[in-house]
Amino acid sequence: MADPHLTRTAGRRDGAETRALARRAALRLFTEQGYEATSLRQIADELGINKASLYYYFDNKEAILQSLFDERGSEAEQLLSWLREQPHTPELLSAAVLRWVDSSTAEKLQGIRFVSANPLIARHLTSRPGGGRIGTSLNLVVDELTTLLPDPSPQNVMLLRMAMLSINAAVQAAPPADGGDEAVIAAARRAARAVLSELTK
Repeated sequence: MADPHLTRTAGRRDGAETRALARRAALRLFTEQGYEATSLRQIADELGINKASLYYYFDNKEAILQSLFDERGSEAEQLLSWLREQPHTPELLSAAVLRWVDSSTAEKLQGIRFVSANPLIARHLTSRPGGGRIGTSLNLVVDELTTLLPDPSPQNVMLLRMAMLSINAAVQAAPPADGGDEAVIAAARRAARAVLSELTK
């Protein structure tokens, strides 16, 4: 079933919007019919553009996935920069974790689903130069936040990591009829808050 957000005519889109819609269409098709079975032509057809126009934005399917990893890596780096600029108050712990959880979108949830279903492809992308930006930056975020824990025991640091990754856990735990992406994000936020409450007692 086609995504209704993709039905706008190509002439009304700017480059950034076309790239974002191409990623969304590709992730949906990759998830529904498999990465290998999906062609660039099918992705272009979803967007209502020709294959040559799609090539202007992405050289191949891997480049579409790489752009998603790059974007999320940049967001993790931005979170780290923001964190380092804030006064290190006790409230910063919750603010930083929830800022990451709330940065999740439908496209990012679909990306998590794809990575979970295609670990070999994900491993290939993250093994390339710069491919580990998301994990590296999030580890540095956890290192910074550990200094705010009342009790930075190994177990509490583990719980902090679980709070940061609550969106991944919510995606994995969601049944097929989960109420949609908003329900997944709401569950992740609730789980993160519960862990944070335990950590700040």
